[in-house]
Amino acid sequence: MLEVEEVDLSGAQVTVLGLARSGVAACHLLREAGARVTVADRKDEVELATVLRTVDRNSVQVSVGSQYERSLDRADLVVISPGVPYRMEALEHVRRRGVQVISELELASRFLSAPILAVTGTNGKSTTVTLIGKMLAEQGKRAFVGGNLGTALSEAAWTTLQAKKQGKPDPYEYLAVEVSSFQLETIDRFHPWAAAILNVTVDHQDRYDSIDEYVAAKRRIFENQTSDDFALFNLDDPRVANLKSTVQARRLGFSRTQSIGAGFDGGTYLDGDEIVTTVAGGRQHICRKSELKIIGHHNVENVMAAATYAALWGCPLDIISRVVTAFPGLEHALELVRERRGVRFVNDSKGTNVDATLKALEGIERPIWLIAGGRDKGGDFSRLTEAIRRRVKHVVLIGEAAPLLKAAWTGATTISEAESLRGAVEWAAREAAAGDVVLMSPACASFDMFQDYQDRGRQFKSAVQSLPE
Repeated sequence: MLEVEEVDLSGAQVTVLGLARSGVAACHLLREAGARVTVADRKDEVELATVLRTVDRNSVQVSVGSQYERSLDRADLVVISPGVPYRMEALEHVRRRGVQVISELELASRFLSAPILAVTGTNGKSTTVTLIGKMLAEQGKRAFVGGNLGTALSEAAWTTLQAKKQGKPDPYEYLAVEVSSFQLETIDRFHPWAAAILNVTVDHQDRYDSIDEYVAAKRRIFENQTSDDFALFNLDDPRVANLKSTVQARRLGFSRTQSIGAGFDGGTYLDGDEIVTTVAGGRQHICRKSELKIIGHHNVENVMAAATYAALWGCPLDIISRVVTAFPGLEHALELVRERRGVRFVNDSKGTNVDATLKALEGIERPIWLIAGGRDKGGDFSRLTEAIRRRVKHVVLIGEAAPLLKAAWTGATTISEAESLRGAVEWAAREAAAGDVVLMSPACASFDMFQDYQDRGRQFKSAVQSLPE
C-alpha cells in the first residue's frame, strides 16, 4: 500500500472544466469529498443535453456556453478534462491568482492508496492495460482497469472514498491505468508504483509545439517515483530508451531485438520466436510469438510490456501465457471483422495517427487495400510512403485530408477516392482478390465524418457485414 496524504476538500469551491466522461466522474468524486462544485464547458446546453442528464444539478452548479470562463473566477481549485488545453489564457489567469490547475487523473490519485500500474505511449496503451486487467482478473485480484481507457480513474477514487467512510477495506488491490500525455500535463503528486512509456512517435502536433515537448509530457509519468517503484522502457524506441537515465525508480525493459542487459532489474524480450522474461529471476518462458492471435510487431511489444507488469506483481507464468495467447485484440485496433471470398477485412479505426497506421502496415504480411483519411492532426503523411510502396496494392481515400494524403503518396501505389466510408468498403471488396487484406487504418482523426473513432469503426464493420456473400 502507498501512503497517501489525507485529502480535505470540504467546503472548497472547485470548478471542473470540461464536461466529458472524466469531468462528470470528477464531479461525483468532488461532491462525495464535500466540495462545492461548478462544472463548466464552452459548449451550450443543447450540445451537452445528453451528458448534463448525468449531472445532479441540485448539488452541482452548471456554467456552459459563452460565459463559462466566469466560473473560474471564484475557484479554489480547477480540475480539467484531457481535452481542455492546459495553456489556455483563462487558466493562466487562474494560476497567476495562485490557484492550482490539475487533471482529473491527479485529483483521483489523491484519494487512492492501492498500487497504480500506469501505462502511457503514443500507441498500444489500451491493448496493454486491457491485457494487464485480464491477468489481474484471471489471478483473482480485486482490480480497477480504466483511466484514459473506459472508466475514469475518479470512479475508482469515488468507490474507494465511500468504502473508507463506511469503514470497509480498500476495494482494490491494484489499479491498471491508461494515461495520456494530456492528463500528465497537469499532474502534481500522481505516483504510480509501476509506470511505462510504450513508445513515443509524432502525434498531437496540433497541441504541442515540438516532439520534445510531447516527450516531456509523457516523461512526467515517472516524475514522482522513488527507488521503491518501477519504470518500464521500450528499449527499441530511442526516444523512450534515452529516458532511462533520468528516473529514480528501478528500471525494467522490454525489446523485440535484444536481451535485457546490465543496468536493469530484469525485463521481457523476444528470443527468436520465444517471448521470455527475467523479471521473476532467471530466464522464464512465457509463450511463442507465433501463438499470439493479435496482429503486428507492435502488439508483440504490448504483450511483453503487459507480461513484465504481471511478472512484477507475481502473477503465475501459466496465467500470463494463457491470457496473452487467448487475447483476440481490442475492438477497432487491428480487429479482424470478416473473411469474405478469401479477403480479410480489418478494422483499425484506432489508427488515428501516422505511426499507428505505419505499425498496422508493417504488421500485416498479406497484400493490402488501404482505406485512409479523415481530419488531419498535423501528421507527416510522407513517412508512410515507403511502407505503402512496399505493402499496399491500392489506397482508397476518404475525408478532409484526402488531398494531403494523395499528394504524399502519389507514385507509391495506385490511389482512388470515395465519398463515403461505405463506398470505399464496397469498392475495395469488388477489386480485392483472395489472399488480400482490406485494412481501414485512417492515419487521421475521425471528426470530419464521424462522432469519434468508435463510430467510424462501427460504421466500417456495418459496411463489411452488409457485403453479400
